[in-house]
Amino acid sequence: MIPFDYRRAADVEGAVAEAARTGAAFLAGGTNLVDRMKLGVSAPEVLVDINRLPLDGVEELPGGGLRVGATVRNSDLAAHPVVRRDYPLLSRALLSGASGQLRTLATTGGNLLQRTRCLYFQDTSTPCNKREPGSGCSAIDGHNRQHAILGASEHCVAVHPSDMAVAMAALDATVLVHGPGGPRTVPLTDLHRLPGDEPHRDTVLSAADLITAVDLPPLPRGTRSLYRKVRDRASYAFALVSVALVLHVDDDVVRDVRIALGGVAHKPWRARRAEGVLRGRPVSADVFLEAAEAELADARPLSGNAFKVPLARNVIVSALRDLAWEER
Repeated sequence: MIPFDYRRAADVEGAVAEAARTGAAFLAGGTNLVDRMKLGVSAPEVLVDINRLPLDGVEELPGGGLRVGATVRNSDLAAHPVVRRDYPLLSRALLSGASGQLRTLATTGGNLLQRTRCLYFQDTSTPCNKREPGSGCSAIDGHNRQHAILGASEHCVAVHPSDMAVAMAALDATVLVHGPGGPRTVPLTDLHRLPGDEPHRDTVLSAADLITAVDLPPLPRGTRSLYRKVRDRASYAFALVSVALVLHVDDDVVRDVRIALGGVAHKPWRARRAEGVLRGRPVSADVFLEAAEAELADARPLSGNAFKVPLARNVIVSALRDLAWEER
């Protein structure tokens, strides 16, 4: 491992100022950052430890909803009684995301900012535009079974690995950020970027922007939700395709729906085309299929992952069917 300096932040403003001055990386659970440092993928000169900052609380908001601190551990968030009661899809996503040991260390902010697990990104002997801009994308003509079918570019076809972020995208979460210019908010659906011609930029944040919390809005009465993940094995595997679904059906008509997909794009993919097809339509298998096909109309599979298109279609339809039927 390349030598680095370690500093413990006393407050949020100090952590941000340190990062702005030195280009430091923030250290919380370290479950992704430390791995990248060991592999030689990341080599920050300074680590700013934020674990002693008061960012580890989960509180109900006065107008409804929940504020989740950035250093809340994934295991604690999944087990929180309000999350289990009001946001069961988030609890399920967290529990399907990693082993118990990792969930005990991994944090809310770190989970959102984890980088792709593309094997070429993690192998410094291979070209990777995300790791070294301009060097090329080895996955396009290489092993790409796990890679993107939506929103990719000629520069990068990697997918975002987070399960939690997919659930939060469907929940219309808002990310609270403190940067050199002070605090601001970012809709979670706008936090992550598609690769375009800058695949090394995963998010809209700068290196000195610190995530302090995530706000979850209240779900309307009568809304139900689920998280479904398809993977190669039953545990400790990243999604081939996942779907986070928030659905409100009344009198057999879809009144509101929010769908986010994982395992298919460089960011949690909000399925707005499918949502537009579904809203105001009757509950039926034909409508569900129409919505899924509309969302996947622009899918561009690679040599090794064409199976993801019918898989994503079937997972969307089955999730809608099961949740809608359950509401009857």
